[in-house]
Amino acid sequence: MEDLSTLARAGDVRALRSALADLDVPAVVDELGRLDPIARAVTFRALPKDLSLAVFEDLDPAIQGELLEGLREDAVRDLIADLDPDDRASLLDELPAGVTARLLSGLDARERAMTTVLLGYPSRSAGRRMTPQVVSVPVSATVGQALEHVRRHEPDAETIYTLPVLGAGRRVEGVVSLRRLFVTDPGTAVREVMSDPVVVGAGEDQEHAARVVRDHGLVAVPVVDAEDRLLGVFTVDDAMRVLEHEESEDAARAAATEPLRRPYLSTTVLGLVRSRALWLLVLIAAATLTVNVLDHFEETLAQVVALALFVPLLIGTAGNTGAQAATTVVRAMAVGDVRFGDLPRVVGRECLTGLLLGLLLGAVGFVPATVVAGPQIALVLALALVAVCTLATTTGALTPMIARRVGVDPAVVSAPFITTFVDATGLIVYFLIAQAVLGL
Repeated sequence: MEDLSTLARAGDVRALRSALADLDVPAVVDELGRLDPIARAVTFRALPKDLSLAVFEDLDPAIQGELLEGLREDAVRDLIADLDPDDRASLLDELPAGVTARLLSGLDARERAMTTVLLGYPSRSAGRRMTPQVVSVPVSATVGQALEHVRRHEPDAETIYTLPVLGAGRRVEGVVSLRRLFVTDPGTAVREVMSDPVVVGAGEDQEHAARVVRDHGLVAVPVVDAEDRLLGVFTVDDAMRVLEHEESEDAARAAATEPLRRPYLSTTVLGLVRSRALWLLVLIAAATLTVNVLDHFEETLAQVVALALFVPLLIGTAGNTGAQAATTVVRAMAVGDVRFGDLPRVVGRECLTGLLLGLLLGAVGFVPATVVAGPQIALVLALALVAVCTLATTTGALTPMIARRVGVDPAVVSAPFITTFVDATGLIVYFLIAQAVLGL
């Protein structure tokens, strides 16, 4: 395939269309993410109309916003009108308020009302990501009546494979799959074939809702208000997008950067700098703890210079051990393996793990340290490794769980913060052990 960027810059629309004809929607989305804004806009305009909407829906909202700037007013209006309400709300989040108001005013009353309702929920809530375009069936209906109802309203729904069953006041009393309706006698009451409902509240976090969909193997989950009245459904495709976004965000923050929120190759160098600079400044400030510790124990170092040989080894081991524990616990929390009530068990397990790791590393390092600096220094190092590894794993387990409890993203205070903290405390432990063993 010819390079899309070259074709776009040459303005060769015919060749662009030929190159794009061999690609499916995910491949086109991937290629657009690799182009600069000008080439991306030219390439997108070359897409067939029936393909352009599917591609646009799968793009990151930031990329969608940039594309709108390069399209004609009528093309923008058509794209916005054809989007599902939840996808439209995600896009409008990325646009200036004035542009959002103008685009909303161009929608028909029904679409504008649905989108406005979604924009009224918190930005990371299930209500913001749900689709209000849902087909439900009354609990009093028969299977035959339910199927006829689905046929009449299918054009207005995003999905019909999972159907909420509603009682009085639009309260969700159950759910039934379209497959179950098809294989059941038409005269059977829906009440007899429905399942107990799994629902999420509109105000609940979108990540929680996505994990409900994944853990229960659902195609969609009903979204309800405080009185269990149906508001919409949260579909599996949106759930997968949310989980991908959340995992990317956690991975970025665990490495002390801000998430890019767009493909890497479409991010400017200044954007990369902004995503990393603040965290590096914070970590530099935190690292002054290590400098202060070294300054405080300067006299001890002056008496036994050999102690300085093992400082990099000790703080590196402490930081890595703490980061391992923090990463393991954060991941376990993310997938629901541990809760705050498990704090004593988690801390106990990590403390014992750190102790055993310290004994192992201390035993392995004792002989070479004896050869390099003598048996007394080797003993100091071995004891320090035991103490520091135990401290690091305990801190790595404790910090993210407490962070979650007080409402802070555990990924933010995981590996980088813990590494810096354990470096400083590990040095204190090292020098205190040295003073005790060497009689300084």
